[in-house]
Amino acid sequence: MDPIQEYILQQTRRQFLGRATRGIGSMALASLLNPALLSAASAATAPDRWNGLFNPTHFQPKAKRIIYLYMSGGPSHLETFDYKPELRRLDGEPMPESFTKGEQIAQLQGAELRCLGSQLEFAKYGKSGQEISSVFPHISSTIADDMCIIRSMQTEQINHDPAHTFMNSGTAISGRPSMGSWLLYGLGSECENLPGFVVLTSQVGRSPQPLSSRQWHSGFLPSKFQGVKFHSSGDPIHYLSSPAGVTMDRQRDVVETVQALNGIHNDSVDDAEIATRISQYEMAFRMQTSVPDLIDIRDEPQHVRDLYGTEGPDGSFAFNCLLARRMAERGVRFIQLYHRDWDHHNDLKNFISEAAGTVDKATAALVTDLKQRGMLDDTLIIWGGEFGRTPMVQGDKGGPGRDHHIKGFSLWMAGGGVKGGITHGATDDLGYNAVENVVTIHDFHATLLHQMGIDHKKLTYRFQGRDFRLTDVSGNVVRDILA
Repeated sequence: MDPIQEYILQQTRRQFLGRATRGIGSMALASLLNPALLSAASAATAPDRWNGLFNPTHFQPKAKRIIYLYMSGGPSHLETFDYKPELRRLDGEPMPESFTKGEQIAQLQGAELRCLGSQLEFAKYGKSGQEISSVFPHISSTIADDMCIIRSMQTEQINHDPAHTFMNSGTAISGRPSMGSWLLYGLGSECENLPGFVVLTSQVGRSPQPLSSRQWHSGFLPSKFQGVKFHSSGDPIHYLSSPAGVTMDRQRDVVETVQALNGIHNDSVDDAEIATRISQYEMAFRMQTSVPDLIDIRDEPQHVRDLYGTEGPDGSFAFNCLLARRMAERGVRFIQLYHRDWDHHNDLKNFISEAAGTVDKATAALVTDLKQRGMLDDTLIIWGGEFGRTPMVQGDKGGPGRDHHIKGFSLWMAGGGVKGGITHGATDDLGYNAVENVVTIHDFHATLLHQMGIDHKKLTYRFQGRDFRLTDVSGNVVRDILA
């Protein structure tokens, strides 16, 4: 008997169904090249489509997607959103020991601790009277009434890399899923031709720190929930373009052949990562047509490009913000924009002005643009870093700066069912400790999940005999900020 016929006859029922499913996948690939072939087929029935763990969600979701403007390096809350007149009055005076005795301090251990007043002016903006630094002229003048400023954030990690990991995954232990991966696992993606979790990076200044891919990794979740890093200049992703002489038909043949081989292997081992590989090959094929269209902003009116301050793929934060809006329109679930170089240990006034000047206009533009398109209501915008900065002075080379600080810092949110024009929580008179309505990272994560319709206590994944979750064993929804 012919070996292939013998193999077919000896198939188990599961193997037969698996091969049939892969045939559907091949048809889906063919339909991408000629949509008329399967115009009546529903994308939701595609075998690689993950529709989420919760369908329906636990609550009525207020937000469909999150855009996280991550200011990597730790922006000083004392020069941005938390003005302290008493700290300015004590400028140059010894820092009261009652604040710092026995406290964890990063690089100021054993140093003479002196108060450093705000290096910038503050004023009140909007009908709500939000108190914002002069370093953000566009944010303060255009979106103050859309912002919910949280001044009472606290974290547990005082150095950059573990603090990033804690902010993104709810733990400083490497190898755990990031918040974007948890969201994609819980809700799935509304986007057929782009990943559900996308990361973009930009930088400015003298010493942007490296960012580890663990910040958007899927950890112990299947790897299809991992964030995909895009480049905002050059090819957005590696190997997007086919080699010279390779047509889409030939590319389809390669993909289908690889899929078939992977499927035969998976029939015998039933490995979730092989299934992921199959689905990701299909996604990669779709992205060869969808990503160039995403990156090409020539269809954007000139007034929109002017609003953001970008004319095209230049690697800037402004271009990334415009891409974020375009991704949001296409159904991407979680979009994270890292902007590096907020680590200002010296010459704070100059360096924070440079960093803020790079993000101010585009941040305001993104919120304004989403609002004008009717998308802000169901898009949650977050702006903030991994921790704050000390009220104590550090360094004087080229001007004073501030050390890392975890006991109290600020971030803000807009849209997605969060109240606009309010300030939540407070630090003490010197900006050292969060003392009113303290918000932990677990509280923060619980609130984000709630706005997306998920009960954070029920979003779990069993790994090594334990049910893990993004919020570990704590976390409360910050209901006072919810509309």
